[in-house]
Amino acid sequence: MAAPVTPKDRRKFLGRLSLPERNFVADALRAETVGGVLLLVAAIVALIWANTLGGSYADVRGFHVGVEALGLDLSLQHWAADGLLAVFFFVAGIELKRELVAGELRDPKAAALPVIAAICGMAVPALVYALVNTVGGGAMDGWAVPTATDIAFALAVLAVIGTSLPSALRAFLLTLAVVDDLFAILIIAVFFTKEIDFAALGGSVVGLAVFWLLLRKGVRGWYVYVPLALVIWGLMYNSGVHATIAGVAMGLMLRCSRREGEEHSPGEHIEHLVRPLSAGLAVPLFALMSAGVGVSGGALADVFTRPETLGVVLGLVVGKAVGIFGGTWCAARFTRAELNDDLAWPDVFAVAALAGIGFTVSLLIGELAFDGEGALADEIKAAVLMGSLIAAVCATVLLKLRVRRYQALVEEEERDEDHDGIPDVYEQHNPAYHLRMAAIYDEKAAEHRRLAQLAGAGSDEGGRPA
Repeated sequence: MAAPVTPKDRRKFLGRLSLPERNFVADALRAETVGGVLLLVAAIVALIWANTLGGSYADVRGFHVGVEALGLDLSLQHWAADGLLAVFFFVAGIELKRELVAGELRDPKAAALPVIAAICGMAVPALVYALVNTVGGGAMDGWAVPTATDIAFALAVLAVIGTSLPSALRAFLLTLAVVDDLFAILIIAVFFTKEIDFAALGGSVVGLAVFWLLLRKGVRGWYVYVPLALVIWGLMYNSGVHATIAGVAMGLMLRCSRREGEEHSPGEHIEHLVRPLSAGLAVPLFALMSAGVGVSGGALADVFTRPETLGVVLGLVVGKAVGIFGGTWCAARFTRAELNDDLAWPDVFAVAALAGIGFTVSLLIGELAFDGEGALADEIKAAVLMGSLIAAVCATVLLKLRVRRYQALVEEEERDEDHDGIPDVYEQHNPAYHLRMAAIYDEKAAEHRRLAQLAGAGSDEGGRPA
């Protein structure tokens, strides 16, 4: 019989991050937040454009450009989905690699909880979609649409509503999204690859091998890697496997562990350079080319009456929240993890509801699942937008109920009374911190005594100015 779990054996989850991890998460999420706001703006522009000048929107989206001899004569919409999103998945690959070697996923025991939460957060929405379409007699092709979480859009919502989340909750959301992206990549690779050109796929694999070898040899220079990456991407596209897989494969190859004397690993350095391109250009342009759907009263009504679209909405709103919260609760209930004392289970449910914002990858999977079915494909996009909007509103309400508590925790995390650039909460158990604070106190006391002596020297015995 297993030994009982004692309080001493229990491990806190959603606890305070280490200082380096906290700083990395803060920098990453700051960039994602800016990108998310741009993404939100691009989606609004696409909706307005499609519903006011729909003909010109369709013409621009369908305009072809490229080299037909290389199999790359694509519409602007396909360039956005297959080309620009490869940059997004390249960054996702680096994030995943870093999480595996230096982040929340490096320790299997610590990684179990967010991984279980993410898996449940993808499985339950798929089950909700399947159930709705089984009862309603709809097409099962879109089961994967509500499984994705859009971290940039979720953070944009936080930026707009002005809710501060403690770093632990933000890190939990980021880790969920990273694992979510991994499984979304696997879903795209396994379920949305129809015909494979093995010659092109073999060429892409050879290119990836050369890419890996150059990295191992320490070869530097963007002029080497960028042309090679384009060749790998082009071969992957022509192979029939979705071209974004090339991006994540190259991201996973980068070294994300620091060696002696390095301030940043190569992966962190490249991510820092490429993330603005991904968040500020690639993803917003994809949203501009993909989010433009008709939102007339009849179209919105169809979202809640057609089983395919209703399954997407309920999958994002109900499936995500129930799946992530249920997976987290079960992992905590049956393992040695217990919730951080500063937080409560409603906080986990609020983040789970926020994860129901499935925009970028959900739109991509919707295009792949209903390729060639124009009207239904647009209705699925409308369902993604509606489901994401409802999830955002629900999460906003839940987060606002605890906003004072979050603000107090964030203020505690950010407090730096000695102005040394390191939050005091990370120094309170450090003897050097107490010595430094004592020295600061002594300096202030000496300054007060000196000022008092100067004031005394400038007055007569009666206390009047000399």
